[in-house]
Amino acid sequence: MNETNLYRNRRKTTRLLVISGAICLLLLIILLYSIGLFDGIFKAKPTVFSAGALLVLLILLVVNLLNLRDKSAQIVLNDRNFLGKTTPLAKAFGQGEWQDVKYIDLQKVGGDTMIIVTLENPGKYKDRLPSLLWKMAYQESTQELNIMYSASTIDLDPSELHQLFVSYWEGQK
Repeated sequence: MNETNLYRNRRKTTRLLVISGAICLLLLIILLYSIGLFDGIFKAKPTVFSAGALLVLLILLVVNLLNLRDKSAQIVLNDRNFLGKTTPLAKAFGQGEWQDVKYIDLQKVGGDTMIIVTLENPGKYKDRLPSLLWKMAYQESTQELNIMYSASTIDLDPSELHQLFVSYWEGQK
């Protein structure tokens, strides 16, 4: 069986964590300024925004730091299935089958370029995803399920990862 395992690139992951840490530090400074620590004037809107954003980013930073201990492959592609752990959606989704893939696209989402695998048989995978992730991935108008994979923590760039996904998918047609 032909199989490709893609592992975490420590340098890329460390760079992402440092950037996230720097943003957390900036948000902390904004929070301290907003509560009036420097000038004695409390500013409600910036306090609420910076505290909320800081909390979310800190949680994501801690989760990603804990995930550094995971030495397993981040993306596994073989002749029958694909599996990824590079996004929360892909991790929750688990293993998909090439026979259900309708198309594979490369798309800019936020600050990252994602590989989006569109599946035709969404009912087969419905029980795998929590309702919030299902609502993010399922396109009701087209009856398709879109699962996103990122190249931000592995050794390939997005276009190379896209080509790898497409080559495995086309090998199953």
